Amino acid sequence: MRADLEVLEAALGHAFRDRELLVRALTHKSRSHEDARPGESVVSNQQLEFFGDAILGCVVSEILFRRFPLDSEGRLSKRKAHLVSEARLYEVARSLLLGDHLILGRGEEMSGGRNKKALLADAVEALIAALHLDGGAGAAWRFIEERVVADAGVENVTSDLTLADFKGALQQRAQELDLSAPRYVTVAESGPEHAKIFTIEARIGDGWAERGEGLTKKSAGQQAAQAILRRLDSSQLKA
Repeated sequence: MRADLEVLEAALGHAFRDRELLVRALTHKSRSHEDARPGESVVSNQQLEFFGDAILGCVVSEILFRRFPLDSEGRLSKRKAHLVSEARLYEVARSLLLGDHLILGRGEEMSGGRNKKALLADAVEALIAALHLDGGAGAAWRFIEERVVADAGVENVTSDLTLADFKGALQQRAQELDLSAPRYVTVAESGPEHAKIFTIEARIGDGWAERGEGLTKKSAGQQAAQAILRRLDSSQLKA
């Protein structure tokens, strides 16, 4: 059963004046097709998704333009590609427990639609449009800045590595320092089955170990690798 919309509004930090906008943003086309009567137009979140995608791209571009004024166009494009990617929006959806609130058709429900990456990412874009329409540009901007951009690792792109590839960077650094290859161990799992938080410990050599947390083992491993890289950089600066 779909969760209470007030719970989602609390997570979004926005109480909708027009609740129908929120409902529409959560309504997948599979449900709309089932409910539509002959001759009626189908209303789902697809139009909002289209609008939200445009808003997301514009806001992210301006945030990056202001935050990294000396970046090349190529570097800015890498940062933006990460922030608007399906993988990033899926992480945002998971953090909001968005799957619990989706309005799906029976077939989509039975096929695990509440956990599908593409479907959840599309719903985030639809939510952005709904926030913009209900609360103005500021509401959408705050959501994007606080939920999509924050803690996404956009500061750590280099010319040689894809954005947030800290595990690859750590592998390369270990080779340069003649250390053993990085090892990653799952040390903890918490939270409900549909929204687990994973804790991964990364280790290289004898004395280098750091932990990271994330909604997936991959993202947690990336955070742990990033933490070790920071320690390595700090120790080299002090040397």
